Parts: sequence; structure tokens; C-alpha cells
Amino acid sequence: MKTEYKFTSEELESQLINCSKNGITELSVYDVSLSKDKGKLLHFLKAVQAQAPDLFVSIRVEPSVLDNEVCRQCQNLNCSLEVPFLPKDGHFDKKFLSRRATTLNNAGLVFGAELTYADSKGDSLKAFKDRLDFTVEQYPNHIDFCQLEDAELAQSARVSQTFSAEDIRSARNIAFACKTFYSSGRAVPWFNSVLFALRITPSVFFSDFAEWQRCNNCDYKSGFNPEMVTHHEIEKMQLLFLQQKFEEKKKSHLFVAVTDIVCLNGALSRLVSDGTESVLETEYNPEELFGPEAMDINGFVNDVCMEHCTVKVFLNEYDEPDFKIL
Repeated sequence: MKTEYKFTSEELESQLINCSKNGITELSVYDVSLSKDKGKLLHFLKAVQAQAPDLFVSIRVEPSVLDNEVCRQCQNLNCSLEVPFLPKDGHFDKKFLSRRATTLNNAGLVFGAELTYADSKGDSLKAFKDRLDFTVEQYPNHIDFCQLEDAELAQSARVSQTFSAEDIRSARNIAFACKTFYSSGRAVPWFNSVLFALRITPSVFFSDFAEWQRCNNCDYKSGFNPEMVTHHEIEKMQLLFLQQKFEEKKKSHLFVAVTDIVCLNGALSRLVSDGTESVLETEYNPEELFGPEAMDINGFVNDVCMEHCTVKVFLNEYDEPDFKIL
């Protein structure tokens, strides 16, 4: 169960040492001053390392303070960095954000991206889709839309000359589709390779999935909450929709490999998140599926022979995720 408290960063730091004995294993930190001040941020991260090294910390960090020094300190922790990918003064700086994302990915850090829509001067549905397409290309672990979570923040999306009421509804539905398919669906390991095979942009894909959700009564307006269902249920939705998309694109011959990739990665994610071991059937050797060749699904299917396997996904003797062919 999540519990929300309000502290100053100094008060929070003084309580870090008590987290373990109070049974607190995860902590989300949203502090504006901390997120913008590199010195304060490093001080806090070092305090977590010293006083609560087993704590999982999710912390909002402005892109401007993300450099190699901050990343090196984060490598000492079990953490996720929540990074706003937002326009500034009407300008969305792709080069700057791409460099920051590359720094995070090269350091092997988990990070999420925060996006908004229709809450800045001159914003448009086209610009929002462009930001979403760019963000997905940076491989964030998840993408958050605070306007979906908070009724007050939802009011920040306002009708303007460049963003109509219908555009706002479209952006909201696309955001909810992304939340369901990408974030709750834990799709980051395979999503870009699947879209490359379909020759489709993320925003178009999520727009189509939003329509699929509407037709299947699991869209935003239906009250469906992807966080209240199991990952396995989301995975079933993903596969149903992906089968439809590959049929539409006349690429059904690729779907067997896509199914294997989605299911294997899903099994690993459930193993990591809750320790659930599983046994599944694949039509390709998992060693091949986890190889670099699988990033190009079309080339993979053309070059790799099918090999039916029964695969066990489990924690090995070092308590690390592993798999073996039975």
C-alpha cells in the first residue's frame, strides 16, 4: 500500500535511517528544490547510500542536473529517476534531452519520462505526438502523464487556438493508451523493435490502441485502471492488439517471433517484480530471441530457424533472473 507524506528534504534525510526498521522498502521523492540543485541532490543520494542502502528510491530529477557525476552516484543505489521531458519557453530541446537520455542509458540506469499536453503556450496535438515519438525512442522504462493521475493537474490542459477540446480528448486517450500498453505493459525492452517491424510511429500506434481500448471497453472513459489488473492480463491485451496490427500490415509471418519476444520478456519482468517463476513454450530458441539479431524482427525471421522450446524462467543460485531450456 502506498502512503503519502510531506517532508522537507532535510526532514526526509533525517528519517532515512529509520526506513528499514519501519518496514519501508520503497520511497518516491518529489522535491522541486532537490530536483533542480545538483549539490543538494548528490548530498541526498549519498545519504541514501549511507543510511538506507537497501531502499528503492524513485526521485524526480530535472534534466539540467543529470550529468556523469550524478549518474555515477545513482549507480550505487537501487533507484529510478523520473525525468520531465517538457517544453521550455515553447521549445522542446530534443538534442539536449537526447544527450541526457544517452547518459542515463550508458550508465545502465532506470529512468521514467514525464510528459504533458495542452498546458503550455502554442502547444498542439501534433507537437504532443512529436514529443511522445521522440520520448519513446529514448527507451524510458515508463512514461508518466500526471494529468491522467491528478484531477487538478488535468485542468491544466486548456483549450486554445492551437489545441481544441477534441485535440485534448485525443491527447488524453493517446496518453492513456501509452500508460496501459507501454508502462503497465512493461514494453520497453521490445517496443521499438516491434514498431520498426510495423513501420509505424509510437503516437500512431497508441492512437490505434486507444481506439481498440474504446471498442473493448477498457479505455479512459470506461474507468479501466491498468494498475489494478495483473501484468499477465495486460500482456494478453498487447498480444491481441499486436496480432491485429501485424495482420493489417500483412506481416502475420512475423507474429510468432513477436509473441515469443513479448512472452519471454513478460515472464522475466514478473520474475523480477514479484518472484513469479514460469514455464512457457516458444517457437524460437530463447538464446536467439535475446540476441541482438532479434532487434530487427523481419531480419530475424528470415535468418533464424524455428526451434520449439520449453523454457523455464527462474532465479538462479545467485538470486539473478535466468532461463533454461527444459
